[in-house]
Amino acid sequence: MQDDFMRKLLAGLEKPMKHRIFLSYHHSFDQGYYDAFSKHFHDTLEAIHDKSLDKEIDSDNVDYVMRKIRDEYLTGTSSTIVLIGAETYTRKYIDWEIKATLDKEHALVGVYLPTAKRSADGSKIIVPGRLYDNVASGFASLVSWETITASANALDDCIKAAKAKSKSLIDNSREKKLKNG
Repeated sequence: MQDDFMRKLLAGLEKPMKHRIFLSYHHSFDQGYYDAFSKHFHDTLEAIHDKSLDKEIDSDNVDYVMRKIRDEYLTGTSSTIVLIGAETYTRKYIDWEIKATLDKEHALVGVYLPTAKRSADGSKIIVPGRLYDNVASGFASLVSWETITASANALDDCIKAAKAKSKSLIDNSREKKLKNG
């Protein structure tokens, strides 16, 4: 009884573990949201990624780029967060980052920004196709920028829920995007 009490007391004193995440976003249009995300969540997340892959990995060899994404960007993380802005769905590197995330069976969360493109009637957010497939399968989560920034625990809860999803729900069958647009 006393041992149980001490374990609970010590558990309450432990520092919360920072989630190690990979952050995928369109650098040209969504850098400001990346900067705000990093500032807002610097105490609770360890974001792994702050460089544009198209500048860092100078190659047209898709397999080489995919290997670099897996080995140098995703290794050591457990989740990928995709910031979804106006043109995110058109970007090949974002598709490749999502594919590599799914290959590694990491959690996947899409965060749609206020700038995200919507369907003509405004009812749907336009997301990268591979992310859409995994939201539809139940593996990936899709949440608004406003929701994750509304409370200190909102993103943490979202990441924990994403990590708990069954890997059997992963749908990585879509062909790789070979060009932007």
